Amino acid sequence: MLAGLYEGFADSPDVLKGPQRELTVVPILDIEIGGGDLAMMAGPCSVETEFQLMATASHLRRAGVRILRGGAFKPRSSPYAFQGHGLAGIKMLARARTEYGLAIITEVLCETDVPLVAEYADVLQIGTRNMQNFALLEAAARSGRPILLKRGMMATIADLLRSAQCILEFGNPHVLLCERGIRTFETAMRNTFDAGAIALLKLITHLPVIADPSHAAGHREMVPALARIAVAAGADGLLVEVHPCPMEAWSDGEQSLDFVGFDDMMLSLDPLLGLRKPSNTFSLQERRRRVSR
Repeated sequence: MLAGLYEGFADSPDVLKGPQRELTVVPILDIEIGGGDLAMMAGPCSVETEFQLMATASHLRRAGVRILRGGAFKPRSSPYAFQGHGLAGIKMLARARTEYGLAIITEVLCETDVPLVAEYADVLQIGTRNMQNFALLEAAARSGRPILLKRGMMATIADLLRSAQCILEFGNPHVLLCERGIRTFETAMRNTFDAGAIALLKLITHLPVIADPSHAAGHREMVPALARIAVAAGADGLLVEVHPCPMEAWSDGEQSLDFVGFDDMMLSLDPLLGLRKPSNTFSLQERRRRVSR
């Protein structure tokens, strides 16, 4: 039935659904991504200060989030922009994990940094600029950590799946595909959010699919709407930028939600989550009850 769709992805056979590959569930500590529940990954674009990170981690934990995102190494377009704290930032993330019981996802930029980042992080993020950095893909795969693979800003879906195929071939089955918007002729938003890619990936692959509405929108006012679109398209999780005071953020403040905005977005997702399998999905209120036990 899906033969026509599969034809364009023949060189990524292990990524596609098949008789022995119906569904991959990626374990991250005691969390499972891809099993039906919506995984929330949230936090600041950049790790800035201990106060900023701990305040964010505390709020997100109370809101039911289980995975904290934060950039310690930042591949910024401008050489004059904040490039991250590096090792000091990773250590701050590790302290937040210890304090609040959150899993950590952070980006790794080059293969030589993989052992260091993997020592502290629970998930390694491969950013859009590095989707086809095959030396980095191999090193990250061999670390054994789950990999969140962001779609390149000008990559086709076939390109994304080829990179995922590489990670699987290097022996790591725990790949999360991430749609974060692509570069098109449209300039009203930072990128063009490809919701159709989420639906297609859920149809033809067995890997979980994560959506990043923050980088797709580039404007915080649009993030909740794109998050709802992603959930409706079948995304297994969201990667959202959250900051205590976005106007003072060292990077990407214009697309970051404050705490109130994040809570409002989460509440707006509940009607959509209610349409998922009731045995696997819990409302925001239920997630909070579970966290408080």
